[in-house]
Amino acid sequence: MHDDELDELRARVDCRAVLENAGWELDAAESTAHAAKYRGGPAQIVIVTHSGKGWFDPLNDARGDVLALAQHLWGGTLGHARKALRPLAGISPEMRPSHREKAPPAPLDAAKAWRRAHRVAPGSQGWAYMMGRRGLPVATIERALGADLLREGIYGTVWALHRDSAGKPCGWEMRGPQYKGFAKGGDKALFWIGELSSAQRIAVTESWIDALSLATLETWPNSTAYVSTGGGFGPRTADAMRQLLPRTARLVAATDQGRGGELLADRLHDLAATACAGFGRLRPIAKDWNAQLTGR
Repeated sequence: MHDDELDELRARVDCRAVLENAGWELDAAESTAHAAKYRGGPAQIVIVTHSGKGWFDPLNDARGDVLALAQHLWGGTLGHARKALRPLAGISPEMRPSHREKAPPAPLDAAKAWRRAHRVAPGSQGWAYMMGRRGLPVATIERALGADLLREGIYGTVWALHRDSAGKPCGWEMRGPQYKGFAKGGDKALFWIGELSSAQRIAVTESWIDALSLATLETWPNSTAYVSTGGGFGPRTADAMRQLLPRTARLVAATDQGRGGELLADRLHDLAATACAGFGRLRPIAKDWNAQLTGR
């Protein structure tokens, strides 16, 4: 049965206004004219598209219209979503980052912390996570360990090193059975494995797990370096790519399936036009390269 009120809510309630009302904050640095990125906390991201009428979560398969967003945020039935959205009809989003006072995280001495962190070892929880949950073969794990790119935190959380345009440690991606995030106080730049300075092909993924998964699937060709942006594309990431990409290399956007992967691929295409010799797009058959490796 057709419901006129639901149509009116879809037409008059902006997804951006809903997120702002729920306390989420605009990430202006990683938003574009056509995609507004909002953060609600650690590993909580929603990207709004279609001028506020649609949205998706780049960390999973959630997406939809404003009614689906209300249920994504607060749970409940369509009736609960209807009730929550009625007061927001016709309200325009502010579209500016929150100015609430927050104590900035203490700066991270990434190089020092990295030297002191536990190395991943055979039989450790991190090793079991990479082999069991993520399906990475021993040879791939050992190659990453040999390049000094992995450490292990608590509860089997594996750290994957990010380096800046000078090649210095600046932070690390963190993935484990119970956690997904980035080093507090650190900066996202690039994770890479392979000889980046001499690579003829550079495959850019959204996570270190996908970078290692794609390398495994492609059996590690000598002329390719595998890169992860850590799921973002901030100024430090863009700067590192401009500084480190060989001018003769071909940049390949090996990002995830879905809207988030396409948006990052578009930004990589723009960068490749001025930073290197060519551009290509490589999509996984599954939702991402690790899912393709494991058959999930």
